[in-house]
Amino acid sequence: MASIRREVFHEEDNDDQLRINLDCLDEVRDKALDVTKKYQQKMNKYYNKRVKLRRLGIGDLVLRKVTTATKNSAHGKLGPTWEGPYRVVHYSRQGSYHLETLDGQKLPRPWNIEHLKKYHQQM
Repeated sequence: MASIRREVFHEEDNDDQLRINLDCLDEVRDKALDVTKKYQQKMNKYYNKRVKLRRLGIGDLVLRKVTTATKNSAHGKLGPTWEGPYRVVHYSRQGSYHLETLDGQKLPRPWNIEHLKKYHQQM
């Protein structure tokens, strides 16, 4: 049984259409790239509108998040999640802070702001 697709098919027309599609391929790619760029710019603008930057000044007191590497296993899951306070000594780049203890001992590596929070002393 012949289908409609087989009855209507013309090999010469099909070859011409394939050549036209190949010629237009660069234009289609450029258009898709433009749509992708517009979408990324729109998402970037949406995200940046809602981001609140946190900055710490030199000399501010902060708490440092306890990681699994620094966590005392004797405390179990009820152990503290923050440790400190520490003093901010140096700000090296966006969101990266060098800390020291209140005694003046510097910590060996910088900490990202994601793992820090401002310490408010209770009086």
